[in-house]
Amino acid sequence: MPTAVTYPGVYIEEISSGVRTITGVATSITAFIGRAKRGQVNQATTINSYGDYERIFGGLALYSSMSYAVRDFFLNGGSKAVIVRLYHSQADKPSKTKLIVGNLKFIAANEGAWGMQLRASINTDVSEDVATRMGLVKGDLFNLIVKDTNPGGATERFLNVSLKDSPRRIDKVLAAESKLVRWDKNETLPNTLPTATDDDLTSAEKKLADKTKHLEEVKKANPPVQANIDTANAEVNSAQSEVSSAKAAMEASDGADLTKDDFTPTNAERDKKGLYALEQVDLFNLLCIPPYLSTSGLPNRDIDVSLVSDAATYCEKRRAMLLVDPPSDWDSKSKAVDQFKDPNQDYIGTRSNNATLFFPRLKKPNPLSDNQIEEFVPCGTIAGLFSRIDTQRGVWKAPAGIEATLLGVPELSVNLTNDENGELNPLGINCLRSFPIIGRVAWGSRTLRGADQLADEYKYIPVRRLALFIEESLFRGTQWVVFEPNDEPLWAQIRLNVGAFMHNLFRQGAFKGSSPREAYFVKCDKETTIQNDINLGIVNIVVGFAPLKPAEFVIIKLQQIAGNIEV
Repeated sequence: MPTAVTYPGVYIEEISSGVRTITGVATSITAFIGRAKRGQVNQATTINSYGDYERIFGGLALYSSMSYAVRDFFLNGGSKAVIVRLYHSQADKPSKTKLIVGNLKFIAANEGAWGMQLRASINTDVSEDVATRMGLVKGDLFNLIVKDTNPGGATERFLNVSLKDSPRRIDKVLAAESKLVRWDKNETLPNTLPTATDDDLTSAEKKLADKTKHLEEVKKANPPVQANIDTANAEVNSAQSEVSSAKAAMEASDGADLTKDDFTPTNAERDKKGLYALEQVDLFNLLCIPPYLSTSGLPNRDIDVSLVSDAATYCEKRRAMLLVDPPSDWDSKSKAVDQFKDPNQDYIGTRSNNATLFFPRLKKPNPLSDNQIEEFVPCGTIAGLFSRIDTQRGVWKAPAGIEATLLGVPELSVNLTNDENGELNPLGINCLRSFPIIGRVAWGSRTLRGADQLADEYKYIPVRRLALFIEESLFRGTQWVVFEPNDEPLWAQIRLNVGAFMHNLFRQGAFKGSSPREAYFVKCDKETTIQNDINLGIVNIVVGFAPLKPAEFVIIKLQQIAGNIEV
């Protein structure tokens, strides 16, 4: 705004340069959806390490293929993940553990058998000053201590809480502060406080410990009296029965196998549940849905083909890539080729250029099964590999080759030869190979539109991911343009800022060409935005780039040099 000139003298004005820096978005935030031991259900949670996953979601579980995929992601170089836990209730078992302390009835904060390891106690060592400030008496307050006895579990202390209507009423405090328990909404708050006590299970366990100790003392008596031993044994058995009863009262289920309806329930997108719980996060770049279907009595072998289709469509909307795992019955090259090319049935679920498939599955020791070798899906490992290559080289580098090693993978479920690789690659199936010295590596970088027959412009993973990266970065970096005056000054600023972003990528080696003119262009002027566009409130920005495509085939031509023949 011009300065109001009122007195003779010198006036200073600052003029905007028009520079609005466009920052590139992250490229390898990976979303995982599936079962877990614990954690909030249908809630997208961002974590930065596998330690975070163990603390929040409970670590590895035999029934959770997602837990292994997340482990492999961080093992192979992943840095940030978004976890969505799903839970399918069992009809004959409660979903959440109930915890009773005297006449106080609590319930675990979220579903799963993990809550059976919760222990609680109350005491009345409270502050009279706090009671007075809330208009209560000291006898209205108590302290609640809740301990999670699972490995690495936390202890929570809630001091000066009350059953009376006040800012420190127990149900309100737990809802706002606790990650372990809630007040059971099916129960009414009692009018009187219990005396200082432990929860039913802890009390029973203490009683059992005391009776067991007494039994050992009776047995050591000199001389031992059989009648006393029999009595002490009976007391121990009675105490054990009390412990069993208390545990049965706390029993909860880890849930049943997931179904497709858990991923896409009714009104899922509106309610942000299942697959669409990812609407709760601003950005993700890769999506992994590890297996949840049982096949031939084995858990976690496959996923519904229709879910793959839905997930690919959602990834297209969110400018993300879907990592598709090979079906569990692809135990040979011929089976993979036959099913992939089958015109009568779709075994994959999508042919989107926002999706990619790696074959075969991985064989690794399972620490929960005495380290016996089992098959695991590659999606988590591949997502971690993507992240590692992005960090080391950039999103424009194909995540394949001798540097694309699969960490923590001692062997593959199918060992492919060069000729077999040569049959799968033209179909758009990326192969995982095992080479002497080099080890296990990713040896393909095509999208599911990468079949030679399709001749798709987004045939290659790095080209597609670079395009998605540019799209998302420009989408976020040009929000300031909205409602600006639509004329040449605005167009010039757009060319300046978008051009600076593209030039920075060129300097990093993201594009083909030896000069900016050969590598990219940014066009925004009266040719792209005509008067009718201006009348409609539209400004058109055209951005082009020359992508780097991976050297899939290296051809070396060898020729002998014939000596000169003197005549």
